[in-house]
Amino acid sequence: MKLITDILKSRNLLSIFLTAGFPTVERTIEILTEIEDYGVDFVELGMPFSDPLADGETIQQSSITAIRNGMTLENYFEVLKMVREKTDLPIVYMGYLNQIMQYGEEEFCKKCNELDIQNLIIPDLPVEVYEKEYKTLFEKHGLLISFLITPTTPEDRIRKIEKLTTGFIYVVSSSSITGKKRKITKKQKKHYEKINAMNLSKPSLIGFGIYNKETYDFACQHANGAIIGSEFIRYVAKENAAQFLKSIKA
Repeated sequence: MKLITDILKSRNLLSIFLTAGFPTVERTIEILTEIEDYGVDFVELGMPFSDPLADGETIQQSSITAIRNGMTLENYFEVLKMVREKTDLPIVYMGYLNQIMQYGEEEFCKKCNELDIQNLIIPDLPVEVYEKEYKTLFEKHGLLISFLITPTTPEDRIRKIEKLTTGFIYVVSSSSITGKKRKITKKQKKHYEKINAMNLSKPSLIGFGIYNKETYDFACQHANGAIIGSEFIRYVAKENAAQFLKSIKA
């Protein structure tokens, strides 16, 4: 078993986001068993949701496709069961709190343990609710949690997030939805420099707007690595995801 805590000690990390069940359930399994060969350190595997926060059109459409393909949280775990027969690639769960509550929080945690999901991202789980209602449960099952910070997150809240994060801090690069292709702006540079200057005690990865080698390399200068979501999904849809990943790690 590869520990994500060990992986997060490194720099120039590449994580990708993939919606479970996109473009098909079978292809999801193939991608997850192949992807490590192209320099990916871990995968953020998204549980499709009908109304995802902050996601742009590309990820929204991938969620719609995955739901039509029959992806439920039960099926999500079945996919991982098949994947675990072929690889110990670290996988981070990304999904929404309502899905976990409907499944059953305790049972969800047990499934994560069974299938070696070590880290969770739950975008609609506020740190205050986590601290009061979920911290003890997740710690009991050894599950790490990652919280998001944005350019508008106040410094005192960043410090609270730093304290409660047990995995990595997800640094959102800009105040926009996912999938926006933009040149690196002065505002982004200032945001990255601010986070760097805070000397956070937890590793960080930058996401949103990372779509090519230039934006990936720039993010890596200011964090432990970067997460690529929408652009990777676009290449998955075009059946040339491997070529894209090679270009990022060239």
